[in-house]
Amino acid sequence: MKELGLGLLIIGLISLALPFINPNIHYVFLTWIDQWGTAVAWGIRGGITLLGLVLWLGFKNRG
Repeated sequence: MKELGLGLLIIGLISLALPFINPNIHYVFLTWIDQWGTAVAWGIRGGITLLGLVLWLGFKNRG
């Protein structure tokens, strides 16, 4: 679960940063999120990042 959390955290952080790097490029990964509107898209990105952080921190010290 720690690895899943870390993966979600990294994907979430990348998805949060990509619109600021070059907003003119439509990334295949992000187009399905943007179809639901701006507020929902940012909520999904933030939710993925938060879920990844919670999973990673929650299972960080477990074997």
